[in-house]
Amino acid sequence: MNVWQPNSPLGGLPFIKEASSKRESSYDRTGGNRDFKVVEPGETAVMADIKGAGCIKHIWMTTRCYAEQYLRKLVLEMYWDGEENPSVRVPLGDFFGIGHATCKHYVSLPLSMVMGEKRGPKGPFAASMNSYFSMPFGDGARIQLINESDKKIENLFYYVDYESYDNKDQIPDDVGRFHATWNRENPCEKVVFEKEIDNPAPWDLPGENLTGDDNYVILDAEGKGHYVGCVLNIDNFDASNQEFTWPGEGDDMFFIDGEEWPPSLHGTGTEDYFNAAWGFPSGEYAGPYHGISLGSDVQEHFGKWSLYRFHIEDPIRFTKSIRATIEHGHANDQANDYSSVAYWYQLEPHKPLPKLPDVKDRLPRRWPEHGLWDR
Repeated sequence: MNVWQPNSPLGGLPFIKEASSKRESSYDRTGGNRDFKVVEPGETAVMADIKGAGCIKHIWMTTRCYAEQYLRKLVLEMYWDGEENPSVRVPLGDFFGIGHATCKHYVSLPLSMVMGEKRGPKGPFAASMNSYFSMPFGDGARIQLINESDKKIENLFYYVDYESYDNKDQIPDDVGRFHATWNRENPCEKVVFEKEIDNPAPWDLPGENLTGDDNYVILDAEGKGHYVGCVLNIDNFDASNQEFTWPGEGDDMFFIDGEEWPPSLHGTGTEDYFNAAWGFPSGEYAGPYHGISLGSDVQEHFGKWSLYRFHIEDPIRFTKSIRATIEHGHANDQANDYSSVAYWYQLEPHKPLPKLPDVKDRLPRRWPEHGLWDR
């Protein structure tokens, strides 16, 4: 029986697979209760080093580290099938759905953070973080966390739950490998247009964009696969219209297989791509496929935002390449701090992921308050 059943999560539960359930975790091998690892500054903790064929089904983890903004200083990497360049390289907090080196309580279908108000002796603990993305591999998997902060990780707790298969032939050739990458522009380069109207309405903003060349790039990948979503983080401090301080007039544009203009998918605004409308009047909310995991003032819009959109039912297919982009403001007329995580599956080999910027170059623009009006 083929282990790969194309069905819904609940609909697939009756199917009995030829697989063994396994787990890598941080449990205390001595039988005691020190069920965690300590990771010194500059060290790499290998959370899973799995041999053979299988598929990771769930990752749970939590950390305690007293370095400020450590969720941007700790780096999560994943390698499949003995590759040298990782398929996943993302700051820890961003991978699990919230940027700006902070954490909040939210639950989506593939990712979640669970956090309360409990505080430790030196400040707030991080959230527990979960991923339910399927991560198949035919010849080994390695997941590791790199401590690039100046303080040790006092506690690293984790589960990596996976299925093990007898051989890689149980995984069809058309099953892609999971990928995720991080990007940032701080700030995006602003395109200035001459205004004919003071404080124009959104639909009267000047400027045209008929190339997409200046858009913020969420993903630039080569190969065959499908894009399954992103987290977009915006620190909104540069509004094109001071009356409504709104950063969300930027259209999403997906350029498939090397196309130039027009793109195969062209949207109508940032909030529209993230499945909201008329700005973000709800503030923070958590849906299975889309939501606002971190929200600032819904009236002024200044401050920090983290938005997610997962293409679980509507993946965006590409055969040769994909360039997933979004305007920063209408026709790129705002110079805000943008960062993002893109998630996708593709057949190997993949275009090598870039190295992350140095720690100082990936820290939040403003800290710790996420609503301050302060450049």
